[in-house]
Amino acid sequence: MINTMAILPTKARTLSVKLDPSYRERLGGLASMKKRTAHYLMREAIEQYIEREEARQAVIADAKAAWEDYRQTGLHITLDEFEAWVGAIEENPNAAVPICHE
Repeated sequence: MINTMAILPTKARTLSVKLDPSYRERLGGLASMKKRTAHYLMREAIEQYIEREEARQAVIADAKAAWEDYRQTGLHITLDEFEAWVGAIEENPNAAVPICHE
């Protein structure tokens, strides 16, 4: 038997969201179709949005760090080298990554 208390947040709090009436209607329709509550669908949508945005921000931070590293070192690979590597990993997933150079 699963201990649901270990899964649920310990201090969940209520948060109000004002929705346009048309969204509220559409949400209700989806909830009925999926046999879920509107609350469940809103919570699921918010969780997915947060995860997607956190991942997006991580990609942006990585790109900024890579750009800063390039600015400091000048090390890079060319587009031709990158395309050759992509072609190589299609045939061999363990193909070596191109070595960065100035």
